Amino acid sequence: MLFDLGQTLIHFDKVNTMALSREAAANAYDYLKELDQPVGGLKAYMWSNLLSIRFKLLISDLMKHDWDSLVGLRKSHEKKGIRLSAEQWRQLNWKWYEPLSRRGSIEPDLAETLGLLRDKDIKLGIVSNTWVNGCSLEKHLDKYGLLHFFDVKVYSYDYPFRKPDKRIFLEAAKLVNVPCANIIFIGDRIDNDIRGAIRAGMIPILKTTPENKRKTLPPTATRIDKLSEIPKLIEKLNAD
Repeated sequence: MLFDLGQTLIHFDKVNTMALSREAAANAYDYLKELDQPVGGLKAYMWSNLLSIRFKLLISDLMKHDWDSLVGLRKSHEKKGIRLSAEQWRQLNWKWYEPLSRRGSIEPDLAETLGLLRDKDIKLGIVSNTWVNGCSLEKHLDKYGLLHFFDVKVYSYDYPFRKPDKRIFLEAAKLVNVPCANIIFIGDRIDNDIRGAIRAGMIPILKTTPENKRKTLPPTATRIDKLSEIPKLIEKLNAD
């Protein structure tokens, strides 16, 4: 069973993007100041990095290929004379992501649901379109006590393609070593998650969100309101 990450496993509240970006930049800036790095003034640091991120996101949308935030941060900061250890680079990446992580939440019984699936010997994995490096995403999952449930984590920045390209679903299938016809994929987006899973020959399930609840599902897809519905749904699929 494969899951999308954002708005499927972890729900993120709607935020003021600019306010969140300012908070993230200030968070990273303070961390670098603590390390006595030549970071310059806050305003210059903030705008240079926010503009760089927006430019990279624009290119990603045009190329349909995500970039790695950890690699991007390191390159841009090293040009300014900032030198950090490998762990400090990962911590800097987290400082940029941390304000968004505080806006995240999970279903209260999600750990119990995932535990029930693991008890049935079902392999669990994540397939996410993301430019945020896995070191931060996995730290976030670990804070909820969920990281150990997932044997496979597939992040789009590691590949020259992303959802809904069926190749990223096929890569995940190889990693879990299960035929696509025996894999359930659960996501919140019909365009990326459901249609991509169908193209790969997987069983698609849509997690209902305010953004998708009025959209029409493809006939082969199933809709659920909560992830806690999955164990009973599996029983029904097996019976059918």
